[in-house]
Amino acid sequence: MNKRPISVTLLADLLIVAGAVGIAYHFTDFRGARPGEYFGVLAVRLLAIVCGVFLLRGQGWARWLAMAWIAFHVGLSYFHSMQQMAMHAVVLLVFAVVLFRSAANRYFRGGGTKTM
Repeated sequence: MNKRPISVTLLADLLIVAGAVGIAYHFTDFRGARPGEYFGVLAVRLLAIVCGVFLLRGQGWARWLAMAWIAFHVGLSYFHSMQQMAMHAVVLLVFAVVLFRSAANRYFRGGGTKTM
């Protein structure tokens, strides 16, 4: 088993926290909404948590899902300010560096590690 790189651990933890905080932040929005109105918001937040958990477990597909997740945010930020889009693009680049470095490749190729 390959040891999990600290950068992967930090990114996975960040995804889990971002998803959980996002759900908590929008919780009051969910209470008064019609069913399905905030489904997209909830799905995106849950997806972040799923990515983080499975990155910690060394699942290679989770890094591709995490890349798609942040690329989706780059696309969404196109409809907001240029600064927001640039920031998300930088975050996308950071995700790519962290998830596709040689140490991360070894970790994901080896099936991950059992330690969390």
